[in-house]
Amino acid sequence: MTTSGPANIRWLRNTAPYINAHRGKTFVLMLGGEVAQHENFANIFQDIALLNSLGVRLVLVHGSRPQIAQRLERAALATSFHDGMRITDTATLEHVKDAAGSVRAQVEALLSMGLPNSPMQGSRIRVCSGNFVIARPIGVVGGVDFHHTGKVRRIDVAGIRRQLEEGSIVLLSPLGYSPTGEIFSLGLEDIAVQCASAIGADKLIMFSENEGICDATGRLIRQCTVGEAAALEVPDPDQATLLHAARAACAAGVPRSHIISYGNDCALLQELFTHDGSGTLVANDNYEQAREANIDDVGGILELIQPLEQQGVLVKRSRELLETEIKQFRLLERDRRIIACAALYPFPEEGCGEIACIVSHPDYRGGQRGQRLLKELELEARRQGLDRVFVLTTQTAHWFIEQGFVESSRDDLPDRKQSLYNLQRNSKVFFKTL
Repeated sequence: MTTSGPANIRWLRNTAPYINAHRGKTFVLMLGGEVAQHENFANIFQDIALLNSLGVRLVLVHGSRPQIAQRLERAALATSFHDGMRITDTATLEHVKDAAGSVRAQVEALLSMGLPNSPMQGSRIRVCSGNFVIARPIGVVGGVDFHHTGKVRRIDVAGIRRQLEEGSIVLLSPLGYSPTGEIFSLGLEDIAVQCASAIGADKLIMFSENEGICDATGRLIRQCTVGEAAALEVPDPDQATLLHAARAACAAGVPRSHIISYGNDCALLQELFTHDGSGTLVANDNYEQAREANIDDVGGILELIQPLEQQGVLVKRSRELLETEIKQFRLLERDRRIIACAALYPFPEEGCGEIACIVSHPDYRGGQRGQRLLKELELEARRQGLDRVFVLTTQTAHWFIEQGFVESSRDDLPDRKQSLYNLQRNSKVFFKTL
């Protein structure tokens, strides 16, 4: 008897919150021309078809830089760049249009597949492409004429939204059109960021050669805020370009930008339907939200603390007790999942408060979440006019010492707390002056 069936069912159950959260949302996916040349290209579009079937509204922005370079090389045309942008003269523009049209046709063909016994069977996806991007010429910069290289002037928001509401996937090529009928070659990142911002997308997802963004030591950055991203040292220029686009999108109002690998099969689904994702997330604010607990959180807190109660690390709390004390708790929440909690019990007569039940989920330990909640509760204690906090612990004394607590006597506890002291547990007492 195999266990893959039950395991797959459990995985499906775990994805249900994400399926519900993503349904009806709008995602902009940016795929560079390199993606179209990779062997995993067709698999990515099977995953895109799945997103479409789950009710996600999709705008795809494709690039064609390597395809343009190949055509120019075959035509023996020299390519000129200035400040990292291709100068598109009249001869070059013809190859730009040819390359963009070729990749667009390749994408449309993949989204039209419906082979039996394949993930695309019965998908019946409608793809809509058109003149949704209005462009303007870059013009002459520093004495250099960029000719037919342009920038996004505006996005036809109403047109794109109309197609999305009708269930179509909108496909944008790296071309823009002017009111005078001219065609301009546009930067892929420019279109993706401007489109995601203009249509109010919930996510911008960009595909990279790498797993995500790596810092100067080669460490993969799993998530960061816009401010943290600005301080990152990213030696790889291609990764730096993607990170800049992610920051720009978030700064323009897109809540989250993702950078994932186009070479790793299922990276898109892993990023969207698992707790930890597969690449790098850049968010407008802190990815893990701290908030006050409410009565609906009792079950999640019990699930978090019960393993430590069974080990004797924490004093056992019944559901009834937790319901009466729920206002004392603060939580860290990640994608609607409680991953850490802590509580503050004030003793205003003595000007102090007890900090208790600091717990992080086993999957999320080592990320200083306990320290973050501790600082929040210390701030709350100050707001309540308390000048000291204390803890009772049997197994985590060193951690509290590292946070600035000093061992004290049981006699220093408030009278009400002394009367409840459990001699059998023989907990150590630590105080910290705020």
